[in-house]
Amino acid sequence: MTATTDGSSGPAGAAVTAASETTGTTSAASGILEAAGRAAERSVEHLLGRQDAQGWWKGDLETNVTMDAEDLLLRQFLGIQDALTTEASARFIRGEQREDGTWATFYGGPGELSTTIEAYVALRLAGDLPEAPHMARASGWIREQGGIAASRVFTRIWLALFGWWKWDDLPELPPELIFLPKWFPLNIYDFGCWARQTIVPLTVVSAKRPVRPAPFALDELHIDARVPNPPKPLAPAASWDGFFQRADKALHAYHKLAPRRLRRVAMNAAARWIIERQENDGCWGGIQPPAVYSVIALHLLGYDLQHPVMRAGLESLDRFAVWREDGARMIEACQSPVWDTCLATIALADAGVAADHPALVKAADWMLGEEIVRPGDWSVRRPGLAPGGWAFEFHNDNYPDIDDTAEVILALRRVKHPDPAQVDVVIGRGARWTMGMQSRNGAWAAFDADNTSAFPNRLPFCDFGEVIDPPSADVTAHVVEMLAHEGMAHHPRTRRGIEWLLAEQETNGAWFGRWGVNYVYGTGSVVPALIAAGMSAAHPAVRRAIRWLTSVQNDDGGWGEDLRSYLPQRLRPGGTPTEQRIGHGASTASQTAWALLALLAAGERESTSVERGVAWLVETQQSDGSWDEPHFTGTGFPWDFSINYHLYRQVFPLTALGRYVHGELFTGLTDSRKGG
Repeated sequence: MTATTDGSSGPAGAAVTAASETTGTTSAASGILEAAGRAAERSVEHLLGRQDAQGWWKGDLETNVTMDAEDLLLRQFLGIQDALTTEASARFIRGEQREDGTWATFYGGPGELSTTIEAYVALRLAGDLPEAPHMARASGWIREQGGIAASRVFTRIWLALFGWWKWDDLPELPPELIFLPKWFPLNIYDFGCWARQTIVPLTVVSAKRPVRPAPFALDELHIDARVPNPPKPLAPAASWDGFFQRADKALHAYHKLAPRRLRRVAMNAAARWIIERQENDGCWGGIQPPAVYSVIALHLLGYDLQHPVMRAGLESLDRFAVWREDGARMIEACQSPVWDTCLATIALADAGVAADHPALVKAADWMLGEEIVRPGDWSVRRPGLAPGGWAFEFHNDNYPDIDDTAEVILALRRVKHPDPAQVDVVIGRGARWTMGMQSRNGAWAAFDADNTSAFPNRLPFCDFGEVIDPPSADVTAHVVEMLAHEGMAHHPRTRRGIEWLLAEQETNGAWFGRWGVNYVYGTGSVVPALIAAGMSAAHPAVRRAIRWLTSVQNDDGGWGEDLRSYLPQRLRPGGTPTEQRIGHGASTASQTAWALLALLAAGERESTSVERGVAWLVETQQSDGSWDEPHFTGTGFPWDFSINYHLYRQVFPLTALGRYVHGELFTGLTDSRKGG
């Protein structure tokens, strides 16, 4: 991007500059305000038109083609493949291939080895020949990167199911893990809920070590087909990595010696654990990977495909499919109706839609019906805490999450519901549950309290993504904002959360974003929370944050941040992020909105940065009131698993425009709650 001599360029700069030259600064601001109001109106109309008749919103949740590849591999393993599904999935996978023959994990990202291997194998299952140009490019690149031997553990597990890799050359995961007491290191509750739901069924798979006849060989994906699995050197014995590598060797020896009765009892205990956590819709945890591995594990334990548990599980997987107009079939890793609905409700209310508008009341009714009022896995660490939260998905009663609960409460407070007493009762339960899920350090994680053990990430098995759930700045900020709006800004738990946030601020003024990309998301979450909790906009922490956001604004007036800003944390634990990466990337609607939410909260409504950011949103809005955003701005695991929430590009820009147009933050508090 090239800036003009006065620092303005692109649509936003042009809008500000032209207006200033014609009618002066005041008229320029007035013109932008009017344009923002019209853009907000178009966006409101667009968003209202997307609401489901039941009251919820849901955008597509796009990840990467491993979901689609593993779906085809599962069908091959179970013998339930069909031509229509295979071709539709293959069409989608082919469409995501890059020119160099690889597949990436996010838009504009580099080729990724394991993703490319899984996509290649899936296309071979669909009938694509290895000598076809697109397949030859892929296999050549795979060999250049080290072949199958260099791929992650999960990829090699899938290949082992068909004899394309040796089970002996995979990390061991014994089902006896289910017996470890909750206080013992590496018990299943030391893992984050998403990892826990995956690991338990995989212990059964690891014990059974099944091999289905492979329909073809994969010699072309090895560097040397004669030596497909060269041994890797061990780390020093005195290091943690060395310790766990040697422990894995011991577990491999135990696999051959494990008492059959003990192993059978362990696998049956794992099966009971799995079945107890199956949701009403047949899924597990509302996410695709645990559902896939649970189906495989139960099948290996003798559950027939027509068994009610298996039938419901397979039917639930079909509901993750999104059929596109071109006949392609994309698999969502998860579905986000609760999250999308609360964010849409906030956006519409902040844009001036009447609090008693039928769409908002209907959304509130739906959210009230989604409250979870029974204990789940979270109660292992908080056994005396009464339930009262919300999950992310349609059905996920075992794993309500703190982030959704905070945002749902903020959304419900924006609605004038015909039964306010009911709303107060439900919100009260949710707020109490959220406060009770605070970790010892004063902050909040996504699903569990104090899920911070350092050991799970060191296991040889855990080489992909996060497997623990430590507190994060973005979740903590949303909780602090919610508690402040509930009149508890001065509650000791809220103050501890604020103290933690202040301590977590980077030296440059930003905050790390765990569940959104990245420092723009973290900072855009924390600043509004601090202001809502009563912090002055003149506070040094707020001013540092605003200076940082202003410094990383793009020349076109928007904000963006590439996923590569996560790399320093991933490659150098505890390392300092590089200034060249963080806060930089192509401007996107959602990230521009996050920056604007922080600036507006800090009283920067009249600033040039805000005017340029708002102008960028106005100029990039499409004629139907929506925004386009191919970039991935959501995060499952920093860097390793990225998400494009298709509704982010609608709800966050509307929230920012609404707050800009109306010139004030949401208060939504009765006088009785304001005092705390």
